[in-house]
Amino acid sequence: MDRALIENACSGDRTAFDSFVRSRIDAVYRTSLAILGSEADAADATQETFVSAWRHIGELRDPDNIDAWLGRINVNACRGQLRRRTRTKVREVRILDPDEGAEPASTEAPMADRMAAADAFDRAFARLSIDDRSVLVLHHLQERPVAEIAAVLGAPTGTVKSRLHRARAALESALAKESR
Repeated sequence: MDRALIENACSGDRTAFDSFVRSRIDAVYRTSLAILGSEADAADATQETFVSAWRHIGELRDPDNIDAWLGRINVNACRGQLRRRTRTKVREVRILDPDEGAEPASTEAPMADRMAAADAFDRAFARLSIDDRSVLVLHHLQERPVAEIAAVLGAPTGTVKSRLHRARAALESALAKESR
């Protein structure tokens, strides 16, 4: 991203900030969705991320670290969304159209197995803390290096390595509980 554009956004230039948002909105949404697991919650966290970024862009000290700064805001927005989620639960129910035919018998069992495994993973992932989810998403889904994750989370690299190890162990434990 053009440093001048970021500096202009930091100075309050709405057009520059709009260009910045357009360049980052998909990545922020994907991160939010991976952490939260709900499209509606991810959309809310994404919106909250950019509203907060606009409010605090003047406080950005180093424009070269804008991605880490935005990542930290995004993780905090996801934390807030999870806190609100515990107050209100929404259950989505898929309603099948009676006119839809069933899939052929040869594909039903493997598809059902894959769906069951994915559902078990989602339930296990939902058991993890926001910190564990965040570090796993940043490392495994976004394939960010530990040093970059440390910058996003505002933690030393050793701490990130420890959190990553703990998060993997917690996920493995949650998956074992789901398979019982």
